[in-house]
Amino acid sequence: MLKSKILILSMVYGLWSMVCLVGCTPRQTNKSQTTITVWHWMTDREPAFLELAKRYEAKTGVKVNFDLYAPSDAYTQKVRAAAQGSNLPDLFGILGEKRDFASFIKAGHIADLTEQMNEGNGRWKNMFFGKALDVNAFAEGNSYGIKPGIYGVPIDIMTIQMVYNQDLFKQLGLNPEQPPQTWEEFLNIGKKIKDAGIHGMVSGWGELWMMDCFANNYAFNIMGKDKVIATIKGKVAYTDPDWIKVLSLFKQMQEAGVLYNGVVIMVNKTAEQLFANEKAVFAFNGSWCVNVYKGMNPDLKYAAMLPPKVSNKYPMVIWGGAGSSFMVNNKSAHKEEVIKFLNWFTEKEQQAYLAEATKNLPANKESLANIPSILAQFADDMEATTHPSTWGVSEFPAVIEAFDKGIQSIIIGEKTPEEVARKVQKIKERELAKKHQ
Repeated sequence: MLKSKILILSMVYGLWSMVCLVGCTPRQTNKSQTTITVWHWMTDREPAFLELAKRYEAKTGVKVNFDLYAPSDAYTQKVRAAAQGSNLPDLFGILGEKRDFASFIKAGHIADLTEQMNEGNGRWKNMFFGKALDVNAFAEGNSYGIKPGIYGVPIDIMTIQMVYNQDLFKQLGLNPEQPPQTWEEFLNIGKKIKDAGIHGMVSGWGELWMMDCFANNYAFNIMGKDKVIATIKGKVAYTDPDWIKVLSLFKQMQEAGVLYNGVVIMVNKTAEQLFANEKAVFAFNGSWCVNVYKGMNPDLKYAAMLPPKVSNKYPMVIWGGAGSSFMVNNKSAHKEEVIKFLNWFTEKEQQAYLAEATKNLPANKESLANIPSILAQFADDMEATTHPSTWGVSEFPAVIEAFDKGIQSIIIGEKTPEEVARKVQKIKERELAKKHQ
């Protein structure tokens, strides 16, 4: 009898142990669940990011936390402080110039993803638009001293060009399907704009980088990339006739009436509101505007166009490439899992969802099928893009500031193009001298 009781108790204990073993396993797994932390600044993409994080956890069991820090200035300060304290998250982006990107790599904060990009005959690398990857890569012989390779992953792309209001074109007696192709055609519309009492082109030219972008477009068109690069290297002066010609374009626009009064102090959000509310014929803006305008005025009828060319000698080139990118923390305890997530995040299905949800151009070139037609107009010009981060050299910040503020002074009539060119060259020579001390 006693033996029977002992046998029964042993069986019960064995069964209970099995139940505990099976039942307790999920709890233990949950406690050791891998969690990836991502820092970003993209307020408009936060809901889509959270949805994709939910999908990834359901698929893999890996939890992804997207932490939003906005506005972008606050985000930038947080990332820099975290870098100094070695407290960066697993995945983050860098807002800044190529030299800032390079400084993070030199400090050991960013992983080199070249090997992973090239695996399987370059399957991951070949997903992307080449121009988008270029922004995240350092080429052989770059001036930053970075080992050649790919150090970031684009999650969307952008081009910065012009848009025009098709209804206002009709009001001006213009063909809404035929925007101006040449500089002369563009300036001639100024008289019609003045006579109609409406406003010309708006843009965030109070934010100097947007003005610099517009000027760079025409520098490439007038003198070609090689001469622009030679200028940055100090081999061509800003007093060169071609640079005077670039600066003179802003005077011509102001005199022709194709610029909105006050454009030099305008932030881009104000410019977007004016164009969305049909208060301006033209806008100089990036492909992100599609989502912005939709939120402000869903019925707005507009189309994208390349800036009208001045010269036929060189092509019209626009800024473009990766809109936003993520970098893998080289010191992350979950580096392999982070790379796996980033690979999944940029695959066709996830990229198509992001494009649909946020109205941003996908970095994955296989995900363009269902994007809105206006967004496709921006994508069509991707091969005409360039970006300072891909040039291998950078102009001195003081020179860029003097050049852009000089353009503002030209527009408001305070200085001539020649005066601005002389001042910019003087600052350039000063910076070169300091560099070689």
